[in-house]
Amino acid sequence: MMEQVPTSILCAERCHLGEGPTYDAATDTAWWFDILEGKLFEAHLVSGQVRIHRLGKMASALARIDAEHQLIAAEDGLYIRSIRDGAMTLYRPLEADNPRSRSNDARVHPSGTFWIGTMGRKAEAGAGSIYALHCGEISKLFANITIPNAICFSPDGGIGYFADTAKNELYRVALDPATGLPRGAPEALLEHRGIGGLDGAVVDADGLIWNALGRRLRRRLQSAR
Repeated sequence: MMEQVPTSILCAERCHLGEGPTYDAATDTAWWFDILEGKLFEAHLVSGQVRIHRLGKMASALARIDAEHQLIAAEDGLYIRSIRDGAMTLYRPLEADNPRSRSNDARVHPSGTFWIGTMGRKAEAGAGSIYALHCGEISKLFANITIPNAICFSPDGGIGYFADTAKNELYRVALDPATGLPRGAPEALLEHRGIGGLDGAVVDADGLIWNALGRRLRRRLQSAR
């Protein structure tokens, strides 16, 4: 089911490769990345002020740690970033020994576990994976993914979703709500054969998945509950 919704331009500067939009409710601030240009955008919604931070490396996603720090998923690892001065300190390496890979889509599970996708810089087939940062340790959850996207979770944390954009397939997997870690193997939920490619996604309070298709279209997907 396609719906038309009102939209507006938050920032006039175009991204070479935009990724990782995140909203910090505590500060009413939106954050997102230009992966290829190594930029982090910060938009204060009330004032409309937008700042651009140059990271010096490709990055794609962030998670809020506290009022002063963020966790950044970058091309070679996870970094703790100081919001005050932008200083970045390596927290955990992630595929740092593979110069042909980079981070991509990511999402924080309701438990606090952070899922991070990686992929080949030229979208090499099967070169990507999805990892989880849980209790300070990184583990590989799923491998042989070309373009990991659409990482999101059901409201109760019991189901995880992710897509491989190259295959245009969306998957679901049962999770332990307390940890955000899989209880079994993923299974195919949707094979999209229409316009656009399955990209970033969120789950709303009713358990419905909202997916941003690659050609600026949105599709509302009924989740299999």
